[in-house]
Amino acid sequence: MRRGKELGIRSIEWVEYVGLAIIAIATVVAIGQEVEVMVLAREVRLGDLLLLFIYLEVLTMVGLYVKSGQLPVRLPMYIAMVALARYLILDMKDLESWRMLAVAAAILFLAIAVLVIRYGHVRYPYDEQLDGTPRTREQEGTHGQR
Repeated sequence: MRRGKELGIRSIEWVEYVGLAIIAIATVVAIGQEVEVMVLAREVRLGDLLLLFIYLEVLTMVGLYVKSGQLPVRLPMYIAMVALARYLILDMKDLESWRMLAVAAAILFLAIAVLVIRYGHVRYPYDEQLDGTPRTREQEGTHGQR
């Protein structure tokens, strides 16, 4: 029974790493495609830069997950805020005022959620790691930086 459980855990970990590799490769390809578009157009626009920033955030998220085995909840929220800001900036002329307000409110709600999560991590730090082992002194200094 124990051997089967270990095999299952290893299989899931392997699938996770394959999925992360696919996400990283796809993101690098998307960065290359976006750079190609900018070079061919001989123009760099704000939307292009924001899209590249989103791609870099995705790569950062993959890197953090590989290094720590944990996915900080705040990173996808940052990506969502940048994506909504990009949408707002690029389509502002065509958006109705109520939709513009809704997108701005969504960004505000995400920012408030990030602050609440950050406050929770600082105010109520984890005493144990995900595997149940106690934190070391070196890790105690980083518990609020997820």
